[in-house]
Order: sequence, then C-alpha cells, then structure tokens
Amino acid sequence: MSIYIRNRYCPCHRCRARGLTGPVVLITLGALFLMENFQVLDSEKTWPVILIVIGLSIFARRNASTEGHIQPFAQAPAIQQDNSQVNP
Repeated sequence: MSIYIRNRYCPCHRCRARGLTGPVVLITLGALFLMENFQVLDSEKTWPVILIVIGLSIFARRNASTEGHIQPFAQAPAIQQDNSQVNP
C-alpha cells in the first residue's frame, strides 16, 4: 500500500473531506450562538459540542474512502553529474 498524500485536485472522498473541518466548526458555532440567543442552550455547554464536532470531523476524514485517489506529482530527484569522467 502506498503512502497517502493529500492532493487538492483529487476526487476521492478523503481528499475532499479534508477541507470541511473549518466550515463545519463555523456552522456549529453559528448554530450554538443562535441557540444561546433563543435561550435553548447555556453558554457552559457550548465548548464540549465544538470539541465533539471537531472530533467527528477528524474521524470522518480519516475513515473516508481513498478509492480513486490520485497521488500528487512528486518533484523529480536532482540529477548529480559525475565530473570525474570528464575529458579535459
């Protein structure tokens, strides 16, 4: 099995889910603040929910399928010249 390297142009689920953690956290924060304004939720109970959402996002990202994954192009190794065999 090859080593997984994220590729932003890859269509596999794991690469696409990588960028969802930030938006999911922001949406969760907005929903929690909205619930707090309507007195549905206390402010002391908001931080555990944020940690749970971050954990679920990481869990979903790591367990996502890599089927169809395209490895990014690696840089070619530098070619070393052997100067000892050059005729003067």
